Amino acid sequence: MSKKALTIALLYTVFASLSTVINISSQMLSMAIYKGTYAVEISILVGTATGLPLRYLLEKRYIFNFKSSNIKHDGQLFLLYSFMGVFTTAIFWFTEYVFHLSFTDDLMRYVGGVVGLSIGFYIKYRLDKKYVFMSGDPKVML
Repeated sequence: MSKKALTIALLYTVFASLSTVINISSQMLSMAIYKGTYAVEISILVGTATGLPLRYLLEKRYIFNFKSSNIKHDGQLFLLYSFMGVFTTAIFWFTEYVFHLSFTDDLMRYVGGVVGLSIGFYIKYRLDKKYVFMSGDPKVML
């Protein structure tokens, strides 16, 4: 592995870890605030929404060293970045929810969230590298 690839892998791991901490912390806060119907589902959604913008900014700058040509281009990139996350978010949600149903314990649900996020982050990196952060305009698929 080259020095550049190692640096990218380490930064991506740090950013993914930070995003995971933000995600799981947001879920825990959401669960502390609301314990009603669909509390688990809402907390998973809250966790997802809190980590996305930060990851986009960090990855765009430090992983892919990408500069948007203007605000419209940046908006397109963010939409495409978010769209690429739909599939990987489904992996995360599914994994966390399976752990929730299997263990009926908050700690194990969060472990499932970490496992799902880890798998999703790896796949997301590959998709973003190929379809989002490339030279020229993004391949708008929406």
